Order: sequence, then C-alpha cells, then structure tokens
Amino acid sequence: MTEQEEPDVVVVSSKGQVVIPIAIRKKLNIGPKTKLLVYGHDDGVIMKKIKGLDSKEELEELYEKIDSRIASYGELSEKEIDDIIQKHRKNKTS
Repeated sequence: MTEQEEPDVVVVSSKGQVVIPIAIRKKLNIGPKTKLLVYGHDDGVIMKKIKGLDSKEELEELYEKIDSRIASYGELSEKEIDDIIQKHRKNKTS
C-alpha cells in the first residue's frame, strides 16, 4: 500500500458529479478527458485511472478482475440487471 494521505471531503452534485481534489489530480496526473474505472465496493466507491485501453495487458487485467468478481458473486441475469436499472431510475426521481 502507498503512503497514507489525509482524506478530503467532497460533495456530490445534483447530477452525481464530484470534484477530485487538486492534490490528487496532480499526483495522479488526472486532467480533462482522463478516463477512470469506477465501481462500488462494500460501502465505498473506487476510482482507478485507466492508463490506456488499447493496452492488451491492461484489458486482460480488467477481465481477470471481472471474472474474479463473477466467480465470487455470480453472473447477473437480464432480469436482475433490469431490476437494478428500474430501482435506480425510481430512486433518481424520488
């Protein structure tokens, strides 16, 4: 694990946007149009800078992580995916 950093508090906008603190953007060289992989884990949100999806090795790493997650939690059915989407839409309008 890398060095421990002081956490920053950010606020989610009405559009679901957050601002990544400038110190983190500078450290990770995150600028406009930088792509981030975003997924939920337990009660947190993980963001990982994508170095370049044209990299075969990086794609293979992503597929391995996806396969590992499917092995742990199982694959979602079309109905489960639709239910998740409908629940999200319902919560979004509430």
